[in-house]
Amino acid sequence: MKQLLIFTAFALLGIGLQAQTQYDYSKLSTERLNRGVVAVRTADGKVAVSWRTLMSDAKGQPYDVYRNGVKLNAEPLTTGGTFFIDEHPIDGDATYEVRIPTKAPHSAPDGISNTIEAPSGAVGGAFLLIPLQKPEGRYTANDASVGDVDGDGQYEIFLKWEPWNAHDNAHDGYTDPVFIDCYRLDGTRLWRIDLGRNIRAGAHYTQFMVYDFDGDGRAEMMCRTADGTRDAQGRVVGDSLADYRNADGRILEGPEFLTVFDGLTGQILDTKPYIPQRGNAAVWGDNKANRSDRFLAAVGYLGKTIEAPSGAVGGASAIFCRGYYTRTVIAAWDWDGKELKNRWTFDTNEPEWRGYAGQGNHNLRIADVDGDGYDEITYGSMAVDHDGRGLYNTGMGHGDAIHLVADPKTNKLYIWDCHENKRDGSELRNARTGEVVFQIKSNTDVGRCMAADIDPTSYGCEMWSIDSHGIRNMKGEVVGNGRLSINFGIWWDGDLLRELLDRSAITKYDWENQQVVELQRFDGQFNNGTKSNPCLCADILGDWREEVLVRNRESTELRLYVSTIPTDYRINCLMQDIPYRLSVATQNVAYNQPSELGYYIGPDRTDYLK
Repeated sequence: MKQLLIFTAFALLGIGLQAQTQYDYSKLSTERLNRGVVAVRTADGKVAVSWRTLMSDAKGQPYDVYRNGVKLNAEPLTTGGTFFIDEHPIDGDATYEVRIPTKAPHSAPDGISNTIEAPSGAVGGAFLLIPLQKPEGRYTANDASVGDVDGDGQYEIFLKWEPWNAHDNAHDGYTDPVFIDCYRLDGTRLWRIDLGRNIRAGAHYTQFMVYDFDGDGRAEMMCRTADGTRDAQGRVVGDSLADYRNADGRILEGPEFLTVFDGLTGQILDTKPYIPQRGNAAVWGDNKANRSDRFLAAVGYLGKTIEAPSGAVGGASAIFCRGYYTRTVIAAWDWDGKELKNRWTFDTNEPEWRGYAGQGNHNLRIADVDGDGYDEITYGSMAVDHDGRGLYNTGMGHGDAIHLVADPKTNKLYIWDCHENKRDGSELRNARTGEVVFQIKSNTDVGRCMAADIDPTSYGCEMWSIDSHGIRNMKGEVVGNGRLSINFGIWWDGDLLRELLDRSAITKYDWENQQVVELQRFDGQFNNGTKSNPCLCADILGDWREEVLVRNRESTELRLYVSTIPTDYRINCLMQDIPYRLSVATQNVAYNQPSELGYYIGPDRTDYLK
């Protein structure tokens, strides 16, 4: 198997397109990403090389591409995408580098080089192969996240292992333990955490938040734990012998905790009691924990400050939640490198917020929707301000999907939401006020909806649901028909429209003929049954397009698929946009949702292109 290079370089965050959103990026503690170069062999034997455009890059930033130290481009690359095809690769191993030209005749590469396996893309597309160490028993590789655990600017992969007997909250049955691993991109496993017998396996029980919470340049991981959780060093949370499972395999008693783990070592750094404890499960709506054990989680910039060499900057907080069908509790947590502290708690049992009960979805969105520089939590049909106070409540109740939509001219944010109550259907609303722009009522359970810019003849994003009676524009007008995927969106083929990702395939909407065309089919397994989502879909490497991380059938390897389609567009690395980065962190939560930007990408605006 041939080896190609991922080459990456540090760059401090600056102000780019995202300055048009509400955040002042210079006053926030965010990731320092490297150049993220990736090289993959294409089906015809050529090599596709792509790399990140960073916020700190100048417009028209020149680049040179090297293979084994030899420059391949005659003139510096100053226009077009950060993408290059090597038409004449040599046989055997090759090292590809990207350098920023300088006056020095032998300038050093723009960063640090690492090699990884890169098999041919002849079957199922070009991908990076990441070997896995499968746990004993019947396990499949499930949801994943990414974080930079050692500060080198390159992401590592956090992977949840799901046992064969995982269950939805609605079902009885014992489950085997859940494991979480951390891998480098070359397949080196850094650690494994065993969540133990008192954390049930299933989509609603374990959300793991990966982010640099203390601003030291290295990611941590937080998740709910219980007696018997064991870290990578063998340290156990609480009582290692405790077993709270009842005769039906459910867990209705016993203490629950929130634990922060070191991202590099998998070691427990601190543990605090989870807020809230379940108490009597029946007060949440039933006596089988179907209501009480519905968990969500997220990351947001809520006003926390971190002391940095340049002065105080804003830091990220963890958000852990319980309940959405009835009572809802949202707890914000700060990690300062030494101790976990509860920042605030929002509880619909408090008289002021009782009207907010029962409004949550199986997912949530985090973004600064009111322009104050801090993040708000859109929790289904209601929103909570960065300080833990209710922002608005539409009263439309629970749904399965929720999307963040940005206006092309202003980047003003909207929410596209759907509902199960056989009444409210789906609606587009102002993300700051909850004011409804348009609504499509329905007497059916509108379980899923989707939003993406798929039609260049219609302004901004298009929206549809399982009962939207066509594809709608931002005014609610029908602009197309046809059965479209309501699963994931993805930027893949190099133009400014978004494609659709569902059931191991990428499709593109043909707006002229109002039908879908398949662009790519993956030789890999998607997860979570009918939800059919990848382990992760995000802008992990290379240029601004998104990669797709899937498992093989045996779960002995992950495959990170990379687009080899040329693109003419230079767009900042999507992970440098805060709403997008935070939605990647929450992608593993319950019913997985696609990552979405806090600004608009599409043909209605191109002034942001570098």
